[in-house]
Amino acid sequence: MLTSDYIVGLTDGEGSFTAYIRPPKKAHGSKNYRVECHYYIKLRDDDRPLLDNVQKFFGRGVVVFQKENRPNHHHAYRFQVNNLEELKNHIIPFFERHPLQSKKIRDFELFKKIVAAVIKKGHHTKGGLEKIQQWKSKMHGYGLAEYGKSVRSARIWKVRVPE
Repeated sequence: MLTSDYIVGLTDGEGSFTAYIRPPKKAHGSKNYRVECHYYIKLRDDDRPLLDNVQKFFGRGVVVFQKENRPNHHHAYRFQVNNLEELKNHIIPFFERHPLQSKKIRDFELFKKIVAAVIKKGHHTKGGLEKIQQWKSKMHGYGLAEYGKSVRSARIWKVRVPE
């Protein structure tokens, strides 16, 4: 059986709290941007049994296969939770009770703000969407951008919100 400390350490090393901002699906008549919030742990494909145990530990989420085509990389599996209510009621409270120990805690704090804003439909307003984009732009860079250094792996773009 996995422990809370083990889950925290695994998340510190191999996990991520992230959000994706998707443009409206005009084909469906949507006018609002969508914000997808994800907590996941990604491991090599030969570590799938560990991710199954993580899923059992939380009692929610899914384990999905992720094909990897880059040289010197293995195929992987991800345990992920995307449901806003499960993030709000289970994942976020777990990490509030059992704090992360790495710099990833900054991403978690921003992630909590984004999840709360999306639940309140903040992304349906120009100001709310801009605030979410601002928080998202601070994630995964670990402060490098603040010191004038580039973060090559970060995909940050300005969201255009119709007036």
